[in-house]
Amino acid sequence: MVHRRAVITGTMLGGALSALATPAGGSQAGGGQGDCANSDRLMDEVAKAVRAVRDQLAREQSFWELDAVRQQTRTFLRANGKFPDLLEVGSDVWQRVYDWHVRFQQPINLGRTPDGRYTILLLATTLVMRPDMDPGFIGLGYDNR
Repeated sequence: MVHRRAVITGTMLGGALSALATPAGGSQAGGGQGDCANSDRLMDEVAKAVRAVRDQLAREQSFWELDAVRQQTRTFLRANGKFPDLLEVGSDVWQRVYDWHVRFQQPINLGRTPDGRYTILLLATTLVMRPDMDPGFIGLGYDNR
């Protein structure tokens, strides 16, 4: 079975490579020095396009939007032997985590704290949105004691 992502990716790669191809009759049969430079330039463009597609595919398969949150939970895990119960984050981080749930079709468990702050469950840690902090803020994890 062919996955939809493979078809789309193949189409993107084919489109990128065909856009870099020279038009018919574009090169002369003389084999001069200009043709070699033009060929090298085209090969560089093709290599750049292939790298861009590869990087985009790698980014789609990674959880780049969760890297900073993961770093804080790892720090807490090393120090305490368990994931933190709570982790305060800024609005941008909270929304990236929400978007991650949507993108990977994970169940979204939203809630509110007694003081009215929004929460979202990420694995075993509840992220508490702190709109009063910098949008990229990620606090230290703590237990619900």
